[in-house]
Amino acid sequence: MLKLLPLLFLFSVSGYAAETAEKVTPDPFSASYLFKLIAVMGFILLLIFALAWMMKKMQLTPQSQNGLIRIVSAISVGQRDRIALIEVGDEQILVGLTPGKIEKLHALKNPLPVAPETSSTASFSDRFQQLMKRGENHARD
Repeated sequence: MLKLLPLLFLFSVSGYAAETAEKVTPDPFSASYLFKLIAVMGFILLLIFALAWMMKKMQLTPQSQNGLIRIVSAISVGQRDRIALIEVGDEQILVGLTPGKIEKLHALKNPLPVAPETSSTASFSDRFQQLMKRGENHARD
């Protein structure tokens, strides 16, 4: 009987370990687990959409790599329509942008002067600093 006592102890310890492992592993079909999973996935999707919205608002769309073509200024004239002044070399062209079409509206004979701060090639840090200053000014008012 004394020889069987250590074996009995080993079986009881392994049974206890199996019970605690079952308690730690969540049931993937429980309501609380599914709620947590959906909440985390929703947060990730919300974060992706917020970053996309911020990039659109700050106009962080990819620009020409070599600087030959750039958007000098753009304005929204509808829900999905825009008018943009595009600079190609030394020439400036006013274009209308719609979801299915880009149409030349006017070619400027004398290019408009462009201040470096309003240029679309400003770096992200410059634009972010301007945005932060605007936020501070609005907070003071």
